[in-house]
Amino acid sequence: MTAPVEIERPEVEETVLPDTPWVTVVWNDPVNLMSYVTYVFQAYFAYPKVKAERLMLDVHEKGKAIVSEGTREEMERDVEAMHSYGLWATLQKAGDLT
Repeated sequence: MTAPVEIERPEVEETVLPDTPWVTVVWNDPVNLMSYVTYVFQAYFAYPKVKAERLMLDVHEKGKAIVSEGTREEMERDVEAMHSYGLWATLQKAGDLT
């Protein structure tokens, strides 16, 4: 009978980095009324009217606004929802914003 052989395992420090947050960006368009964009932000994200209006003004005046942040899957869902409301939206990594 052979004795078991001990195997040395090197000490490896595993660093698990969290997934970079993703964001949903809503872009300005010439079609939707500002009141409708505010309504969408309130209806879908349940944002208070003041926050929804501030985000809508960012879309209108700056051309875009970050409306949500989370995992890629969550942001894909939010983008799809914005499209269903007729808004132009994309997702991207939070660190990739310009």
